[in-house]
Amino acid sequence: MPPVHTGAPVITGASTASSPAPEPHAPGRPGYRRMSFALFAAGLATFALLYSTQALLPAISGDLGVTAGQASWTVSAATGALALFVLPLSALSERFGRTRMMTWSMAIAVGVALLVPFAPNLEWLVVLRAVQGAAIAGIPASAMAYLAEEVQPRALVAAIGLFVAGNSIGGMSGRLVTGWAAQLGGWRAGLAAVAAMALACAVVFLVMLPRARFFRPASLNPRAVGRTVAGHLRDPLLLRLYGIGALFMTVFGAVYTVIGYRLVDEPFSLGQGVIGSIFLIYLVGTVSSAAAGKLVARTGRRGALYLAVTTTALGLLLSLSDSLVTIVLGLVLITAGFFAGHAVASAAVSRTAKTGRAQASALYQSAYYLGSSAGGTLGALAYHEAGWAATVGIALLAVLGVVSITLYGTHAARAQRRIPASAAGAR
Repeated sequence: MPPVHTGAPVITGASTASSPAPEPHAPGRPGYRRMSFALFAAGLATFALLYSTQALLPAISGDLGVTAGQASWTVSAATGALALFVLPLSALSERFGRTRMMTWSMAIAVGVALLVPFAPNLEWLVVLRAVQGAAIAGIPASAMAYLAEEVQPRALVAAIGLFVAGNSIGGMSGRLVTGWAAQLGGWRAGLAAVAAMALACAVVFLVMLPRARFFRPASLNPRAVGRTVAGHLRDPLLLRLYGIGALFMTVFGAVYTVIGYRLVDEPFSLGQGVIGSIFLIYLVGTVSSAAAGKLVARTGRRGALYLAVTTTALGLLLSLSDSLVTIVLGLVLITAGFFAGHAVASAAVSRTAKTGRAQASALYQSAYYLGSSAGGTLGALAYHEAGWAATVGIALLAVLGVVSITLYGTHAARAQRRIPASAAGAR
């Protein structure tokens, strides 16, 4: 394991006094470019590994003789473990450093990825995937907190958007690689290929990530962490953002867990490689997440969320068609809406939390990946019982939930603005 910067400043007396104070990273500066490239690689590896079995579910079902609902646990176990471990690992990052946590998490996740192709049965595959998800949990919340500390506030949404863009590229390339590798050598070959890709990303991350300059280690006090978490859970805005993240991911988990089964069935009967190529649509998510900062600047946070949720709902309705072209268009809209909504909500969490940012981001990630687990499992069960229309029905219910939360937030903000005016009138 190469040496890792923990982020704690080194004090060397007079030389430190004469050195200029460090400035947060900003677009156009070399440190910002290195940081963006490193976290892009981390985001790519995170999503590629986390969802590595998703495009392979029909092949896993056929080879191991299991149903869609049973095979979906190879995805839900990873996302569920991530949701459970993201909060405790974020607390450790407050003590030991963001970069150290991300480095060890990446190393363990890649190590497990090299073992996953050799799982002898579904049970072992699910167990290894759960361990992998738990390891990956150290990356997202630590990355968000790292960015909030190291990047100028005006550039934060754009920086997080680039990290989320890495997620989308990882989701796309991981499924593309596994799909074609599986068509050539089976689903185990697909998982081996994505493990090799994640290993390359991990090397890039270790080489490129700048040391943290503004991190200050905190004592590892469970009671203090509990108070911080409780404070975040009492914040109405943070609670709404957590709910939005969970519901958006319920939609995404349901759609992309099940779409492979729909396309391998009649009347499409697509091969595993072609189904993997469908995930090139993730490139749309790369664009929409990276553009989230400009969207918020033009329409405001809630305006951006309304646009994202409308786009997602329209895509779901189009996906009900029996035309492959229309289905692909629907997936494009679902993907664009989801990634834009996720980038807006996750950036709002980082900006809203003034203290305990790692815990605030961890709670968001926990809700987000619980939504993924719920969406994947419920979507697969619905498809097994009643087909694609039932899966879309579950996704539309989640969309309705996002709309309800956003509308409530809009009314709450208007009421908040009226309070000072009423108080002034009373005086």
